[in-house]
Amino acid sequence: MRRVRLTLAVPYALTFSLACGSAQAFKFSEEEEKAKQEDQARGQRIGQLVSAPCKKQLKNQKIMLVIAERTSNGFNTVQSRYGPHFQAINHRLRALGLKTYTQEEIRAQIAQAEIEAHFRNDPDAAINASKKLGANFILRGLITTQTGINPVLKINEVAVHMGFTLVSSGGRTISNVTAKADSYSGTDTLGMALTLVNEQADEAVAQLYNDYCRSAGAK
Repeated sequence: MRRVRLTLAVPYALTFSLACGSAQAFKFSEEEEKAKQEDQARGQRIGQLVSAPCKKQLKNQKIMLVIAERTSNGFNTVQSRYGPHFQAINHRLRALGLKTYTQEEIRAQIAQAEIEAHFRNDPDAAINASKKLGANFILRGLITTQTGINPVLKINEVAVHMGFTLVSSGGRTISNVTAKADSYSGTDTLGMALTLVNEQADEAVAQLYNDYCRSAGAK
């Protein structure tokens, strides 16, 4: 009897293993297909956004990009700290035919206090800084974080947000675009913000471009 049981157990175990393997393969296949569909949908959205007609006059005007991080002590606006984040956005703006400044040009013409004014909602100082550089539009990128404790795992977690606001040199808001990363455990929020930018920059910049081309010339 024991030999019979063993003989039956082997095919049963093999069948169970194959069934589990098939279920896992099916699950992975479903996830891959879902990711593929999401990528295709994202590509279609981006294509529609960047297909907006943009007047040559707008493309010849210059955009100043500045980035800051909200901290418990206010804003950290040291632009050299955000070089990779700046390049990720600036490169995409230029690829769409928009004219921008380099970080070196911005730092050479605008004092640190004037950059801070853009994030303190000090319109007069911000306008003066824009005029000094000759910028027609200002794109502000703001990194914010929210910390907490995961209720299930009981570990620290951080949610990273990055918002972009495009305004005219006169202070009129043209576009607001936000990106958000899922909560994670770690302390490198700046690195997470860069990951967030790299993952979502194409669609974020496409939306900024669409709003800019449609609304920037409106009075």
